[in-house]
Amino acid sequence: MGKIQKLSLGLVGLLLGASLVACDDGRTGAQDAARTLASAVAALDVGAVPFDGKDSGAANEQLRAAFKGLDPLKPAVRSGELKLDSGTATVPLDYSWKVGAAEWKYTVTAQLKKSGDKWLTVWSPGLLVPGLADTEVLGTASEAPQRADILGAADAKLVTYRPVVHVGIDKPRLGSADPAAAAAELAQLVGADPAAYTQQVQAAGAEAFVTAITLRQDGRTVTDEQIAAVPGARAIADSLPLAPSRTFARALLGSVAEASAEQIEKSGGALKAGDSTGTGGLQQQYDAQLRGTDGIQVFAQTAGLTAEQRQAQPNGGRRILFQEPMKAGTPLKTTLDPKLQQLAEDILAKVGPASAIVALRPSSGAVLAAASGPGSNGYDTAMLGQYAPGSIFKIVDSLAMFRTGMTPDSKVDCPATLTVDGRAFKNAEGYPATSLGSVALRDAFAHSCNTAFINAREQISQAQLESAATSLGVAVEAPSLGAAAFLGSVPSEAAGTEHAASMIGQGKVLMSPLAAAIMAGSVAKGGPVAPVLVMNPNAAPAGSPAPSAGATAEPSTSAPAPAKSAGPPVTAAEAASLADMMRAVVTSGHAGFLASVPGAPVGAKTGTAEFGKDNPPKTHAWIVAVHGDLAVAVFVEDGGLGATTSGPLLKEFLTAAG
Repeated sequence: MGKIQKLSLGLVGLLLGASLVACDDGRTGAQDAARTLASAVAALDVGAVPFDGKDSGAANEQLRAAFKGLDPLKPAVRSGELKLDSGTATVPLDYSWKVGAAEWKYTVTAQLKKSGDKWLTVWSPGLLVPGLADTEVLGTASEAPQRADILGAADAKLVTYRPVVHVGIDKPRLGSADPAAAAAELAQLVGADPAAYTQQVQAAGAEAFVTAITLRQDGRTVTDEQIAAVPGARAIADSLPLAPSRTFARALLGSVAEASAEQIEKSGGALKAGDSTGTGGLQQQYDAQLRGTDGIQVFAQTAGLTAEQRQAQPNGGRRILFQEPMKAGTPLKTTLDPKLQQLAEDILAKVGPASAIVALRPSSGAVLAAASGPGSNGYDTAMLGQYAPGSIFKIVDSLAMFRTGMTPDSKVDCPATLTVDGRAFKNAEGYPATSLGSVALRDAFAHSCNTAFINAREQISQAQLESAATSLGVAVEAPSLGAAAFLGSVPSEAAGTEHAASMIGQGKVLMSPLAAAIMAGSVAKGGPVAPVLVMNPNAAPAGSPAPSAGATAEPSTSAPAPAKSAGPPVTAAEAASLADMMRAVVTSGHAGFLASVPGAPVGAKTGTAEFGKDNPPKTHAWIVAVHGDLAVAVFVEDGGLGATTSGPLLKEFLTAAG
């Protein structure tokens, strides 16, 4: 390159640089100042922002005072396209607030002035909210809708608002009475902890009403006269979303209570202090659908006015800036039959260990009752329990055996004892000697011959067992159930004694009472039952997330996963053969006591499964039955034999269910 060409390029570079400098009219500095302002306002701290006409500290105090009523909310603020005019500029600030479930958006215009080499923001409270006056601050008001009902079959109201009374000490009514003595006396009357309640009353403010207990109005035994006899005590009438009784389907339905600090934190702004929310069961799973969304207002009002001064002004002195109407929740429709649910709970009320009764309608899959007994201590044993099913699993074994060419009349070998890899297996105590040796599969099933089914382990692989279980609707997911449940687990691989144990429903085979009812129901239906409990799981209000209709939650992180794929559905012919053998359990086997149940013939299968390390071991007691278009499973965790423990409970249920 020649010297002349290099000189020309250098001149061009100098001219271009001079041109760029000449075009820098301060826009870059103004844009930086606008972005800094937006970030500072979003952080609710403009103490470092230089202002024109206002001390930065004073501006910061005014900002914080204006927005204090929205705490802990903070806005997102973004600066828009800047317009420059000599030494002044204007820039839009776009605000976005998350207010409950709603979004409040608005735009204000900020003015900037150049002072030397700095850009100053012209202060105005209108920078914060359009038209905000110097004397105004912001506040919010909300209105919560009533919680929607949980409905049962034929829209029966399972959970609805029922009258209650809050019983407590109203401290302004105490007069000269001793608060501690009054608190202790009231606690004694209503069954509260006297020491804890006395401490609550003493710690509360002079104007407080301190609740000792909330009682259902219906059936309460503590009278208004008894309450009024305690100094400062009173009963305040209210209504709360409640089931028919304190225990009715509690583990399944859950409850409603004031939101905890943890629930509020996890809600992402949907809950605030004082809100009610679902805890456990369907109330928690479908909280957004049932709760609806609060109506909310953001308003500006003159700071420092007394309550009387506000009341004297139109609209209480409030200027509405934003409002979102209240949206009622949507009732949750379930298939539960309140009469059958209550019947199941009444029957289990006398059972000490954890227990469950599940009833469903095979033709539709509708879950009619899912009761967990008092021994379950609030756990949903019916839906979430994970237990070895014992001999009720021989329904699965039998289906797998049919698929190798056997029938109910095929002969099987039923020895008194059997040893597999050094482990001895035997039949239950009292097994009839007349059903030992070479017997029909139907007879081995009716009397529950363990050794006959273990003997089939060479012909039936573990994978075939898993496939047969899934063919009967268990050990799979339940996309139409709409509730947390465990539908069973059958390992696809097992060898030796573990495979032998699987043949009698032990080893690593697990079922819930719900899964057991599904298995029996699939026999009655002649095809796999797809259980349904929640009928409208996606009917959440707009803007509220609804749980998936297919949510099949495990009760713990250790819950086994369902099978990766389901086997071929049980056929009508296969189900008829299984029904034939379940009927034999009643006509010639363990469950003869069910022969007197009125109505359609009952088919059943009993089951006893050992657990724990005691000697002799404790046992789970199971029985499943089909009775017309009804399938029922009864379970007692520490219950001896299925026929003698769970059997009478089943008979009582079937007889009363009609």
